[in-house]
Amino acid sequence: QVQVVESGGGSVQAGDSLRLSCTASRALSLYAMGWFRQAPGKEREFVASIVWPVRESIYDDSVKGRFAISGVNGRNTIYLQMNSLKPEDTATYFCAAGRRLRGSWRTPESYEYWGQGAQVTVSS
Repeated sequence: QVQVVESGGGSVQAGDSLRLSCTASRALSLYAMGWFRQAPGKEREFVASIVWPVRESIYDDSVKGRFAISGVNGRNTIYLQMNSLKPEDTATYFCAAGRRLRGSWRTPESYEYWGQGAQVTVSS
């Protein structure tokens, strides 16, 4: 059984920074790990991912330039550094891990393993 665990959420003011961490509990041949978020009443949306074999980072346009994803492949660990946070970044952030591509790393269908979520609240 693979467990994906996030940490680092919290409540901040607009303009502040937060760092999320995520680790998959078992050594898998993971192809990619990423972050999605879901605000109340909205669908889960892609934030960022890192594709291990090519060391490629992918970002949604809404966070490009403000968020940075990084990670340690051998430890199945990733981080999401979130800077210049805005109230619209408020959501539950989910870490995800996938072993093979199913269409696009921007879609939830490519990820088999998910964490329970970490709440990020940004007030104005």
